[in-house]
Amino acid sequence: MTKADIVNEIAKTTGVDKASVLATVEKFMEVVKDSLAHGENVYLRGFGSFIVKVRSEKTARNISKNTTIIIPEHKIPAFKPAKVFMEEVK
Repeated sequence: MTKADIVNEIAKTTGVDKASVLATVEKFMEVVKDSLAHGENVYLRGFGSFIVKVRSEKTARNISKNTTIIIPEHKIPAFKPAKVFMEEVK
């Protein structure tokens, strides 16, 4: 399912015009991205959590040059579904 499919489904079931639904979905995604960029997690009860995970520093190998490189500690976005969400998918 794409973002356009989600917008169409919400517009069809709620009766709200597609432009308003699209603006709302876009703003929701922007707020989630901005929150994660500032290190704040987003919790949606009954759906899941958008969280920032920290990957620790590690040593890796560049096989083609036969050298070791150090990958510094970095943050990545992640999604952890709620238990209710998991039960519905199973």
